[in-house]
Amino acid sequence: MSTTLGVASLPGPGHDRRVPRIQSAADRAYDAIRAAILDGTHRPGSMLSENELAAGLGMSRTPIRAALVRLQDDGCITIYPKRGALVRELSSREIADLMDARLILETMGVQRAGSSVRRALADRLEAELPDQRDALSRRDLDRFIGLAISFHQSFIAASGNALLTEIGDRLADRQRLLLSAHRELLFQRVDETIEEHRALVERLRADDSAGFAEALRTHVMGTLGSEVGPV
Repeated sequence: MSTTLGVASLPGPGHDRRVPRIQSAADRAYDAIRAAILDGTHRPGSMLSENELAAGLGMSRTPIRAALVRLQDDGCITIYPKRGALVRELSSREIADLMDARLILETMGVQRAGSSVRRALADRLEAELPDQRDALSRRDLDRFIGLAISFHQSFIAASGNALLTEIGDRLADRQRLLLSAHRELLFQRVDETIEEHRALVERLRADDSAGFAEALRTHVMGTLGSEVGPV
């Protein structure tokens, strides 16, 4: 039996059937722990125990240990032998770097997009604003973060540059961690956040890339200015 891109092919004349690759216990542990970190179940600064994780996921410590090593490689945790794994909190420097990268990528994406692309994107994103407000109002953090990340990544994708989009996608987990860590601030700024998103949409519709860049900087500083300082 051969495998291609994680899918096992079943050989035989006239057959093109495929079955999904069976996920290993370590993969399942990695996905579960990573999801719990990203959605804030495991908060920054908390200590994860191999024994407790294994009991909670119904598996042995071996796949848990492998999953934690991968998560440390991802920058999500720091492993302390015989003590556990500490869920990392982004430093002020890391936050500033992340915000700076976002400003560059999203501004560049909008600058590279054509006028018709900007206007079409403005129409689509404006229709999403009520869902964002509803998620924040209901304190549905996971839903809002998903909507917000998609909203901002749309600006990068508008460039049509696959490499810029790939770089933006690689920042998504760090952005999710950051927003999750500042959940209470998000819930306190419902009206401000939606209006700042609306301002970005209006600058798109006006075909004003310079105004978009300024509105984006205002949005970033309004949300996390006390954390990142001037960017």
